[in-house]
Amino acid sequence: MAKAYWVGRVEVNNEEGYKPYAAANPAIFKRFGAKFVVRGGKHEGLEGQSRSRNIVIEFPDYATAMACYNSPEYQANLKIRQANAITDLIVVEGYDGPQP
Repeated sequence: MAKAYWVGRVEVNNEEGYKPYAAANPAIFKRFGAKFVVRGGKHEGLEGQSRSRNIVIEFPDYATAMACYNSPEYQANLKIRQANAITDLIVVEGYDGPQP
């Protein structure tokens, strides 16, 4: 079964207001077996619109990635993020097929 990923681009408007969101995420993500693959770091926007922060979070599978997003814990925490940042977030299923 293919893994799944949250891919996000974030522009934080209020650093202090955003901190409780970031602090609550590890416990939520641990419950769903998630791990950070990308969390900030050096980047360069080569095409399209870029934001100052980028994240990729890996989940065991697509259903688990969606369950995490839709969980009551994350939905409550999401309100904090939405009040303090602009975010583009997608959930995408990984690829387990043949490689070139």
